Amino acid sequence: MSVKAVDNWWAKWQAGGRDALLSRPRGRRVGEHQVLSEAEQAAVRQAVLDHIPSDLGLSGQLWTRGQIGELIFKLYRVRFTEPGVGKYLKRWGLTFQRPDKRAVEQDAEAVRVWHEETWPAIRARAKAENGEVLFGDQVGIRSDQVTGRTWGAKGASPVVRRTGNRFSVNAMSAISTRGRMHFMVFTESFNAKVMCRFLARLVGHFDHKVHLIVDRHSAHRSKTVRTWLADHQDQIELHFLPSYSPELNPDELVNADLKRSLPHTHRARNQVELAAETRRFFHRRQRQPHVVRGYFGGPHVRYVLDENPLSFCSIGRPRSLRASRSRVRSPSGAGHKPQRPDSLLMEGVRGRWGEEKRQMTAVAMPIQVWVGGGLGGPSDCPNCSCLGGRL
Repeated sequence: MSVKAVDNWWAKWQAGGRDALLSRPRGRRVGEHQVLSEAEQAAVRQAVLDHIPSDLGLSGQLWTRGQIGELIFKLYRVRFTEPGVGKYLKRWGLTFQRPDKRAVEQDAEAVRVWHEETWPAIRARAKAENGEVLFGDQVGIRSDQVTGRTWGAKGASPVVRRTGNRFSVNAMSAISTRGRMHFMVFTESFNAKVMCRFLARLVGHFDHKVHLIVDRHSAHRSKTVRTWLADHQDQIELHFLPSYSPELNPDELVNADLKRSLPHTHRARNQVELAAETRRFFHRRQRQPHVVRGYFGGPHVRYVLDENPLSFCSIGRPRSLRASRSRVRSPSGAGHKPQRPDSLLMEGVRGRWGEEKRQMTAVAMPIQVWVGGGLGGPSDCPNCSCLGGRL
């Protein structure tokens, strides 16, 4: 320690006491000597948030650091490197995200009317009639859907064996803010007859009127369904979401949860196994009402809980959905990272799947169906040809 340094400290102590000896940040202050002024930065930030590149004379639908740099050059004739643009983006509080999708055919005015007029009216009617509001939707599950990701050595894709046969099952479900879930799994195409069958099973679980909110699928608005509803108007009433607005339906999150969960459990080898896995998912969610209530915590469907006497204050997105949107990065140099595995056909592969089991699954079996509803039990349907119930 030099004598000059000690003299300086002593002089500072005499002038300002202990506070004068505290270290101060070195270098330029944040925001000083920037190429773009505060007003120019605010203008670029707002342009990125309010527009897509093609709106401003650039190419593409998604913003990149290079395109934002081109926008800055176009506006202020200043060139930035991509790392330089990245520093500005971080300072502006912007992050690189996967965008939500919206149909260009969506009517913004219809969405506004739904939020401000239609939905409050439905909620008020259901409350006055001591009824229950449910959101419903149908979903299709295919055997060749994306398998997800797993861990493997860097540069070597893991292998997952799957069947080469293509088959699918469909499901119809409905959920409420009480945490109740009702569903039906079937193999035929979704049409008016299937919709009427689901509605008949749904009203059997309630002793009060049901208000079911669905999208504008042609089967939902068919003459057959309208006739059935007219004969059961004291039991159930159908309401329709605005066109091209799936984000307003909480049951869409059930579909996303289903498709994310199935590849992590078991790879079905035939339609019967795929239907069984789908039913197991719905049964599991029926025993987890807190997860069902959590579907209503999504940012675009939280409007359902506003001023809703059936809502719960501690609702959040289901853990399974939060996990599906997370991004995992491996440590630098670790040599391993999550990857999308390659898939190989399972035909001819012996192991835990013996020849005996392959022969058993090929045998035609009579099939029954039932709709799960809340905490209630099944209702048998010996005349039904779908795969919604016990085998």
